[in-house]
Amino acid sequence: MNQQKLGLITLMVSDYDEAINFYTEKLKFRLEEDEKMSDTKRWVVISPPGEKYCSLLLAKATTDEQRSRIGNQTGGRVFLFLYTNNFQYDYQNLISQQINIVREPIDEVYGTVAVFSDLYGNLIDLIEPKL
Repeated sequence: MNQQKLGLITLMVSDYDEAINFYTEKLKFRLEEDEKMSDTKRWVVISPPGEKYCSLLLAKATTDEQRSRIGNQTGGRVFLFLYTNNFQYDYQNLISQQINIVREPIDEVYGTVAVFSDLYGNLIDLIEPKL
């Protein structure tokens, strides 16, 4: 049987270093790769702690069309769903890092969820699934 998995999701950013700082310092993601490709392009991959397969590829916007997508990757819908096994710990980290909480935590049938935004305004669900 053929198997597939998602490897990278592109995230448009205005500046590599500010995006790396936000995701690694505030959200505690790991910087997996940071390779200079040219004078203006880098290959930057970050991953949440514990992730083995799917990571974010930070891509610096270089055209007007690309810049128009920064902070609006999905047209105002939630962009990423960040699963956790310790909601309270991660939620407290969001608060202590002064990250914008868009929707306070609520219990849903599938688990506990809160919505926050990244430094550009992309919406991210923090979810601790019910067992």
